[in-house]
Amino acid sequence: MKAYVGIDDTDIIGSPMGTGKLARALEQKLPPGCHLWAVARQQLLQSEAIPYTSHNSAACLILELDAPASMPALIETTIRHVEALAVEGSDPGVCAFIEKNGGPQELLEFGRICTQRKVSQEEALNATKGLHLSGHGGTNDGIIGAAAAVGLTASGWNGRFIEFGRLRDLPERIQVARLNEKGIQVMSIDRDARVPAPDDWINTRGWVRPRLVGHMPVLLVRPVHDGEWENIGKKRKK
Repeated sequence: MKAYVGIDDTDIIGSPMGTGKLARALEQKLPPGCHLWAVARQQLLQSEAIPYTSHNSAACLILELDAPASMPALIETTIRHVEALAVEGSDPGVCAFIEKNGGPQELLEFGRICTQRKVSQEEALNATKGLHLSGHGGTNDGIIGAAAAVGLTASGWNGRFIEFGRLRDLPERIQVARLNEKGIQVMSIDRDARVPAPDDWINTRGWVRPRLVGHMPVLLVRPVHDGEWENIGKKRKK
């Protein structure tokens, strides 16, 4: 049984731990019956009309639950985690739900809208009726990004994985077959859309962050020459 937990606005400029890192750290505190599958980063609208720390991104944990009864403990643990680590001056929010035949259409649509225009807390509350949505400090504006992160991730077609099977431990040069074994698909973005072979090599440029495509982690690559590919992404300079 799949569950989603969105977290947003837990930091301020200069904070040692951003929202993505805080979300990944929750894995160490998960209650029994809850298993982390991945953490996705979702990019929301960047606009002068919207207050945000650096890039206006939110994080969403994707989890496998043994049973629906695990959900209350998961929500309680997440709230304690956020309240303990969110920086003073931030406006944290938490959103959570168990997937049943896909995500609620209102929430999926809300996530999409948050990438296009400024939205209100009232809109977030309306989009999450019947689901968990809570603010934990400041203006509570983080409920907007938390809800958007869940909606975008539950759609299965948006976002970038910031955790999936210890991405940071993968080598800079790796074969397609090894990524497949770890559950990561590889897709070419070249003009002719050639298919990377299992024994082809990929230069990850030291930064493996697959995209969420069809509910799966997919690493987008471009050809360098026969049997050699290059990850299209790389770490952003600070």
